Amino acid sequence: MESVKINVFNIVGNGNCTLPEDGEKVFEAIKKALESNKKAMISFKNVTTITSAFLNSAIGKLYGSFEDAKLKESLQVEDMAVEDQIILKRVVIGAKLYFKDSQRMVESIKEILGEDDE
Repeated sequence: MESVKINVFNIVGNGNCTLPEDGEKVFEAIKKALESNKKAMISFKNVTTITSAFLNSAIGKLYGSFEDAKLKESLQVEDMAVEDQIILKRVVIGAKLYFKDSQRMVESIKEILGEDDE
């Protein structure tokens, strides 16, 4: 499988990966690679700050578009600090749960927060 390197620093324009909007840009680059049946090698070189909000947009959202097996086979993360890998692992677990039954997850969150549909 041909691979494409996705440099997060270059896409975002700096080392602060905190905004979901920036994560969306990375998501689109990864999605394009996967839809072309390429392996996405995601480099976090020179990235100094990463938030779960960014990772949810950049990587978590992929679980809504692709099967888990495809992502395991086609994604590789490089140059990520250990503490950021921990955040990424939590994001992936949450995304898998959410996309497995998103309607039920939304209903559970509303119930916990005491919200109704009105």
